Amino acid sequence: MLEFAESPWAIGILVLNAFGESIVWPVPPDPILIAIAAIRPKDALWIAALVTVASVSGAFVGHWLGLQVGRPILNKLFPQRHISKAEGLFQKYGVWAILVAAFTPIPYKVFTILAGVLHLDRKSLLVGSIVGRGARFMLQGSLIFVFGKEIESFLETNLEVISWTVGTAVIAVVILATLYYRFRFRAGPTS
Repeated sequence: MLEFAESPWAIGILVLNAFGESIVWPVPPDPILIAIAAIRPKDALWIAALVTVASVSGAFVGHWLGLQVGRPILNKLFPQRHISKAEGLFQKYGVWAILVAAFTPIPYKVFTILAGVLHLDRKSLLVGSIVGRGARFMLQGSLIFVFGKEIESFLETNLEVISWTVGTAVIAVVILATLYYRFRFRAGPTS
C-alpha cells in the first residue's frame, strides 16, 4: 500500500475508487484515503474533499441507474403494494437512510441505487450524501492533518467503531436540531 500511496497515480485512482464505490465497486475508499493522506498529511483535507466530491458524484450515477433499470427488476420481485409502501417510507425517511449509509460501514451503493429505484428526490440524496460522506471522509482527513502519520494505524484498526460512533452522534445532533426547530417554529417566536 505504501508503494501505491506514493505513486503519481494514487490520488486519481483513489478518486475513481470513491466514485465507483458509490455505484458498484466493492472496495471502500477509506483505507486508500488513509494511506495516501498519511504520506501527505498537509494535503489530507483537500484529498478528503476530493474523495467526498467523487463519492457524492458516484451516488448520482447510482441513483440514475436505479431509475433506469431498478424499477423493472423490483416490479418482477415484489408486489406493487409492497413497493408503494417502501416508496412512501423512503420518500419520508430516505434522506436519513442515505445519511446513515453514507457515514457508516453499511453499503452506501445499495442505498444510492435504491434511492433511484424508489424515486427519492435528488436534493435529499445530495443533502444526505454531502453530510454523511463529507463527515466521514473529512473526519479522517482532519485527524491525519492534525496528528499526521502517527494516527494511521489507529484509524485503520478502529475505522468501523469510529464510523458507527461518530455516525450515531451526527444523526443524533441532526435529529435533535430538527426537533428543536420544529418545536420552536410551532411554539412561535419568543420575546
